[in-house]
Amino acid sequence: MAQSFLKRFNALIPLPRFIAFLAGISLAGQLIVILYNDFSGFYPLQSFSHFLLRLLRGVILTIPAAALIAVPDLLIIRWLNNKLPWNSHVAARIAIQFPVSLALAVTVSVLMTLTADRITPYSEELSLVLLYNALIYSVVNIIMMGVFEAWIFFRSSAEAARKAEALERELSQIRFEMLKSQINPHFMFNSLNVLSGLIEKDVTKAQEFIDEFSQIYRYVLETVEQHTSTLGKELDFMRSYLSLQQMRYGEDLTWSVSVPGNMLGLLLPPLSLQVVLENAIKHNIVNNSRPLHIDFTAREKVLVVSNRLQPRISATRSTGLGLKNLTRRYSLISDRLPQFEVENDHYIAYLPLINPESDESSDN
Repeated sequence: MAQSFLKRFNALIPLPRFIAFLAGISLAGQLIVILYNDFSGFYPLQSFSHFLLRLLRGVILTIPAAALIAVPDLLIIRWLNNKLPWNSHVAARIAIQFPVSLALAVTVSVLMTLTADRITPYSEELSLVLLYNALIYSVVNIIMMGVFEAWIFFRSSAEAARKAEALERELSQIRFEMLKSQINPHFMFNSLNVLSGLIEKDVTKAQEFIDEFSQIYRYVLETVEQHTSTLGKELDFMRSYLSLQQMRYGEDLTWSVSVPGNMLGLLLPPLSLQVVLENAIKHNIVNNSRPLHIDFTAREKVLVVSNRLQPRISATRSTGLGLKNLTRRYSLISDRLPQFEVENDHYIAYLPLINPESDESSDN
């Protein structure tokens, strides 16, 4: 629990910087308050040692007080960023964040003032000190909220820029590999052999084959430069790809799709399904006695692709390069990574589906 909290907290602001910020703001705040009270005559300084004593006492009390305000501030900002982001809920965000920050500041100020009074009673009237401190804490917390908002915004912007740069760099390295992988010589050779046979036997089917073949390579060329593609487009590609394979294997290769229509706009790396399908067909027996059925379902923003495990005896050992590259491409656009498991004699690929609003690269 504690590790999970620290991980989420560090995602907003690194803990060492946060502690340094609290120490700095506590020291600066105490200097301002002590000097103001001295110049105004509200609480004059008696000597330099008195100044140091008040400063030390104030900082020791202010750091935990600042933490009591700052930590909830960051949690509030994190919650509001998820529920009411600035770009679409400005009025609601202000209506909630402003009074919450004031209420938090007043609560902490009362708690810390009463604690300080118990340690060393104030010479002034306690109600006046409570009001005075509540005003100070409220102003400081509004400023602190603004600082945190700016800090998180610029940190998020820098992180987004870093990820975009890393994405471009990684994609530039794997684009050629991807394209070369999709234009697989074995696939090309087998496809042209099938086409040659169809031209002699069935011109209509040959034309259908050419249409599906062109759809596949049009999609490859269109998406090789993109970071993401929609599930709907991937499923269209899947149908074309499997239709070509079915002309080779006939009814020994079948598939079924059960995906809700409202999920077709979700995103995933382009040609993800080609990697999974090629893996299934390459490493499993597909014949009349052992037909291969591939099932596509979706749940909880995850596309599930499964087939019965019936490995080829003579199949060459898999390098897993295609699945590794797919995982690598996912890591550049999402924190959710694909998983590949064997369950109940079935090989299952779990491909996360990304919400377009949270995808940083969907516009590229």
